[in-house]
Amino acid sequence: MDARMIFGNFIQSQDQNALAFYPQHYLLVEDGRCRGFYPTLPESLCQLPVDHFGDRLILPGMTDLHLHAPQFSFRGMGMDMELMDWLNRYTFPEEMRYQDLTYAELAYRSFARHLRISPTTRASVFATIHVPATELLMRQLEESGLVTYVGKVNMDRNCPDGLREESVETALAETERWIVDTQSRFPHTKPILTPRFVPTCSDELLRGLKTLQTRYQLPVQSHLSENIAEIQTVRRLCPESEFYGDAYDRVGLFGGDHACIMAHCVHSCDEELARIRQNGVFIAHSPESNMNLASGIAPATRYLEMGLHVGLATDVAGGSHESMFRAVMHAIQASKLRWRLLDETVQPLSLDQAFYLATAGGGAFFGKVGKFDPGYEFDAVVVDDESLDHPQALGLRDRLERAMYLADDRNMYAKYVAGNRLF
Repeated sequence: MDARMIFGNFIQSQDQNALAFYPQHYLLVEDGRCRGFYPTLPESLCQLPVDHFGDRLILPGMTDLHLHAPQFSFRGMGMDMELMDWLNRYTFPEEMRYQDLTYAELAYRSFARHLRISPTTRASVFATIHVPATELLMRQLEESGLVTYVGKVNMDRNCPDGLREESVETALAETERWIVDTQSRFPHTKPILTPRFVPTCSDELLRGLKTLQTRYQLPVQSHLSENIAEIQTVRRLCPESEFYGDAYDRVGLFGGDHACIMAHCVHSCDEELARIRQNGVFIAHSPESNMNLASGIAPATRYLEMGLHVGLATDVAGGSHESMFRAVMHAIQASKLRWRLLDETVQPLSLDQAFYLATAGGGAFFGKVGKFDPGYEFDAVVVDDESLDHPQALGLRDRLERAMYLADDRNMYAKYVAGNRLF
């Protein structure tokens, strides 16, 4: 049995509305899982090694529920455009380049390196339609020490020729080969079915992916109700569907028996939200991306109050940065604008709620992840905030808030994933 004590200032979510603080505490970690806090070191555990982090902040590792690895190369570009124009101008041309493995190696190495030193410990990642490049990405993420799902994207309509599957049969055959080749290859990096979204996926392709899901028991990730023009396109393509999410649900790719992430849900109607709750779908709230691409602002507080599964996402490169600290900041800022300018019946997110989304909320997609409670996997980021100088004495809550707004990778002192220290 591998056991050790971790010492420092621990902060986690008590629940979705409140933080819990454990100043100058010890945490027992056994075989990669948390076993309990101690205000002082028990004599019976004095023989264990101690990772001593002094006055630094120890936070649960953060889960990025939705981001696009091939888009990392053009983050911060095209931020004055709307979604569909941005996809055609930047995203699709860039994703075509991943047919070239030399380019994919260079780009994905940068992505994996940055993600490793960020606050993210777990992530659900889109790749491209290209199987060799997707497997290369999975290998690099495995080497990073993170725990991830990675998806080979599927598209067979309304996209450039260079990104359109040759046929439904070919798409499903290549996707199945990829699943078989990777499902057991990597301990920490697993495949996830990834139809890009309904506008680019025919019903035949979606039904075929459902068959693969049933055969290999895989989760699924896609996009939902991000943009008004997108929703109108789905309405035109799928006139029989009651709402956008129903187009997924009619083919069985909307939660229920298999885990499901739907990114955005900015404009989900009441009927769609009821189906999301009924089917246990996870919403990947992507505040910066939704602002950058003029999609709107999802009412995240309302979704929490409804009891929906909600996590936080950077959505690189709709989001300009891979830092989940910034995602927390953007979630709070966006919710305040929505409350003030659009609907004062939906309260803005508090720091406590936004932090929950980034940790326990999204972490639940991976199981017992995102807290330090007994039985949870020990994912943690240790933040050295000493360089964020201030003249006044600050408590742990104030220091946490400052870190969410001011800290970057230079403040990342240490990182653990499932008990393994990465640096």
